[in-house]
Amino acid sequence: MNYKALAASFLTVMTLNTFAGAVEPPVAKKIPYRLEKHGQVRVDDYYWLKDRKNPEVLAYLKAENAYADAALKPLEPLQQKLFAEMKARVKQDDSTVPFRYGGYYYYKTYKTGGEYPVYARKKGSLDAKEEVLLDVNELAKGKTFCQVNFPAIRPDHRMIAYAMDTGGRRFYDIYFKDLVTGKMYGDKIEKTSGNMAWANDNRTLFYVRQDTGTLRWDRVQAHELGRLRDAEVYFEPDETFEVGLSKANTDKYIFIRTGATLSTEYRLIDADNPAAPPAVFQARLPGLEYDVADGGDRFYVLNNDKARNFKLSVCPSTSTAISSWKELVPRRDDVLIEYMDVFSDWVVLKERSKAQGSFHVINRTVGRDSYITFDEPAYMADLGDNYEYKTSALRVTYESLTTPDSVYDVDLWTGNKKLMKRQEVLGGFKQENYQAGRLWFPARDGELVPVDIVYRKGLDLKSGKNPVYLYSYGSYGYSTDPYFSSSRLSLLDRGFICAIPHIRGGSEMGRRWYEDGRQLKKKNTFYDFIDATRYLIAQGYTSPAHIYAEGGSAGGLLMGAIANMAPELYKGIIADVPFVDVATTMLDPDIPLTTGEYDEWGNPGVKEYYDYILSYSPYDNVEKKAYPSMFITTGLNDSQVQYWEPAKWAAKLRALKTDKNLLILKTDMDTGHGGKSGRFEAMKLSALEYAFMLHLEGIDR
Repeated sequence: MNYKALAASFLTVMTLNTFAGAVEPPVAKKIPYRLEKHGQVRVDDYYWLKDRKNPEVLAYLKAENAYADAALKPLEPLQQKLFAEMKARVKQDDSTVPFRYGGYYYYKTYKTGGEYPVYARKKGSLDAKEEVLLDVNELAKGKTFCQVNFPAIRPDHRMIAYAMDTGGRRFYDIYFKDLVTGKMYGDKIEKTSGNMAWANDNRTLFYVRQDTGTLRWDRVQAHELGRLRDAEVYFEPDETFEVGLSKANTDKYIFIRTGATLSTEYRLIDADNPAAPPAVFQARLPGLEYDVADGGDRFYVLNNDKARNFKLSVCPSTSTAISSWKELVPRRDDVLIEYMDVFSDWVVLKERSKAQGSFHVINRTVGRDSYITFDEPAYMADLGDNYEYKTSALRVTYESLTTPDSVYDVDLWTGNKKLMKRQEVLGGFKQENYQAGRLWFPARDGELVPVDIVYRKGLDLKSGKNPVYLYSYGSYGYSTDPYFSSSRLSLLDRGFICAIPHIRGGSEMGRRWYEDGRQLKKKNTFYDFIDATRYLIAQGYTSPAHIYAEGGSAGGLLMGAIANMAPELYKGIIADVPFVDVATTMLDPDIPLTTGEYDEWGNPGVKEYYDYILSYSPYDNVEKKAYPSMFITTGLNDSQVQYWEPAKWAAKLRALKTDKNLLILKTDMDTGHGGKSGRFEAMKLSALEYAFMLHLEGIDR
């Protein structure tokens, strides 16, 4: 097949005024395809792009890539400069703070020039000799993509199991390494999810497989070292549920969590008796969500039984049904309990109130309560690596829009924080040069919505001409916390204000915030983002000629929606791996992630949900009108949002838009949802997207 000739057939000439030079954007052919539901017929001219085996599909994607390279070629000097800046801020020979687990200190380190981590440990003391567990740089040689997470340590610490994905579609092969001899064990488990846990017999590894078509994590299997056939421990037949594995801090149990968006069920495996069948903790009930932690003689249960924002209950280890759950921390309307961790003397709850996180610490012996908080107006804090059950030191991570990633050890008796490490940012970074703050604005329905902003001090905030970069996600209840980014400094140092609107669909303001941004209230997510943009304009921070927006995955859906609803507000939009063909995808149960998503988006098999989804689905609402300049990315191997969604969207936009603004579709032919796997390779796309915005802003330095 002559792909160059085939790709050339997609090209038509169009001179672009925004970027220098006349280049030829590809135009996908139209093959009308009828989609009928609830008596309504939609015609999809680009449905044919779903067929990845069709050589014309690959040719079209390659033609789009060729066009992107040609159209963006004038940006190469700026992209290279930005990449050099971003890379220069990274301390290349760096390590994480070691965490203690079973007499060893484990950590990962990066070597100068290395794209991938080296996983290592020291025995007994930080002064001991380093023992390398895995050098991912060696594993990645000759591969365009390589993802290896921290290995699963066998309980006797004499072997590891590690999972490696070399295709980007999140299928992991599991390998075993003998840490005594340094040799690879002969066993290999292919095409798993990478989620795994060791039993205490030092022979049995539990792991999760996914369906090869829908990619749903649907079964747990047990691999016994040296045996050819693996036993199936549990299969989840309900296509709206997925399974996952974890191990208790006490090491007594392996938990099988089966969850849908709004329902949960746990099964327990005795880690000392891995052949025993798993026992149901509490059978699933509609609307009941719960998580379980072992506390030795009792279980702690985080649950939403008559508690929208969740409450903490406790039950005996011998009686785990909901009828035995006794309330320990009651529900609160203004406080969301996000998750918990349990230790021999302590229970720690991650809580959130008014878009701010904190840690609620409960002493299990005397019942004393205390809180771990931080002083900045907006920040991101989470529990770190806490593997020791018997401890009074809690590891937490902390960062903000101006404070680099920091690791603290907190004395749970006194509350004293000890800073163990703060990410070193090279290149002359000074935290005091930047200012962050939190604003509140009224959305169109009167709801007060927070938005965090950061900028370089000395900026005239009321000039009305400041370039502004907005980023949000707004789905699945995931909160977009104000995180630190050394790459973001390249925008701040060029006069940008960066903002994170905490839109509905996340959980920043509690569970209600999530519920008001899903299913038949999904448009609140889009309205909040648009209203945040208008607020910044009204307050004099900026104007539409200087506003840029970015979102990825479900945040890419957000980008598609605002592009249709309020294109006049944005100079440029970046949509990374965007979920934009919502109606068609949610009607196809064979596409990954569809059946488990009904509680998030609604089941379009029901006409009410179908009509609502269709009213905002970005692909279905593209019109003949002017759109901002747009930069769209996807990965051919994407397991979450299939490549054809952004490809179809770009093709339809190109056919209908009335402007001459730049439209870029860039497909990574080697990766999936997360993009490049190397730490520096991933920066190249960020540098290109930043160059895209800066060039539109007239900043080429």
